[in-house]
Amino acid sequence: MEKKSKIVVSFNVDKRTNKTLNLVLETLKLSEAKKIFTDRLKNYKYLIDEKMHSVKPFGTNHIERKNLTLRTHLKRLNRRKICFSKSLVIFTAVLKIYFWI
Repeated sequence: MEKKSKIVVSFNVDKRTNKTLNLVLETLKLSEAKKIFTDRLKNYKYLIDEKMHSVKPFGTNHIERKNLTLRTHLKRLNRRKICFSKSLVIFTAVLKIYFWI
């Protein structure tokens, strides 16, 4: 998520493996990100340059707020609802539409 405009630059729906993280990081490198704020997952320190990486708790609060908004707006994220997405393809398509609008 870009800090000033709050626009989602990149997302990926999958497990948090090095392969998945590299896909998102490549997108961030192409967008010339100056700083990357993450949580305390230890894989990040091997994948992100120390100069760009920051693990401060205040850096991810906008992303966590966006996650809450997503769960509120998209009932596909709630497992006990009838519209829960079982298909990863459909779920990814819905997220792309949501972030695009």
